[in-house]
Amino acid sequence: MKGKQTIWDMVRSLAVIGVVVAGIYLFVPHDDKADPTRTVDYRVETITARRAAPYPVAAPVGLPEQWRATSVTYERKKADAWHLGFLDPEQQYAAVEQSTDTSVKYLERVTHKATASGQTQQVGDTAWERWDGEKYDALVRREQGYVTVVTGTASFEQLGTLAAALEFKQGR
Repeated sequence: MKGKQTIWDMVRSLAVIGVVVAGIYLFVPHDDKADPTRTVDYRVETITARRAAPYPVAAPVGLPEQWRATSVTYERKKADAWHLGFLDPEQQYAAVEQSTDTSVKYLERVTHKATASGQTQQVGDTAWERWDGEKYDALVRREQGYVTVVTGTASFEQLGTLAAALEFKQGR
């Protein structure tokens, strides 16, 4: 029988496979309106980063439930870079970025080329530098040996809410 297959045999086989795939699609539940955003729990990474970082690592305490953490990383080999990303209640992105790299190049990278506006924004008892950009805006706080940036597509008001919730701790 080998060598006797025809193009019609292949078409029939593909049709059978198509019917099986269509059946699976119809009977497997799926929700097209479901939110595809994956949230993360950043507690363990925060503890680890606070033990490893040479500066007090910032993580929010008491943010409203509508703020959803979407990403978290600590990279010791990349200037002790701490990153914690969120979606705010208005579905805009906001992130906390910290590093021992205080260069303008680092700040331009994490703020997507935002630049210092010369203005400040009072958050609690601390004045943060306001940076304006086409894509991201940012609040920047420079300390001895490290920098903290709250940046994203969120409004300055929401960036201020995130900055106000930050608790700076070191676990050493």
